[in-house]
Amino acid sequence: MAAFDTTRTTYGAPGLFGRIGGAVNSLIATVVAWNDARATRNALSKLSDRELEDIGLVRGDIDGVAVTSTLR
Repeated sequence: MAAFDTTRTTYGAPGLFGRIGGAVNSLIATVVAWNDARATRNALSKLSDRELEDIGLVRGDIDGVAVTSTLR
């Protein structure tokens, strides 16, 4: 006679579906961060040099600002 133990808990490692869900969440977060950086870069690129100076930036700072703003 076979017995199936239902009292065991699996609080440790996530199962297959948990790992797949984590990978999907990670992929979605990466795409969202890329899109945020793209939108920031586009918005700052549309500003004039004078407007950039008013907020303390130069045109060369745009890529760095776009990347660091998505890491927060």
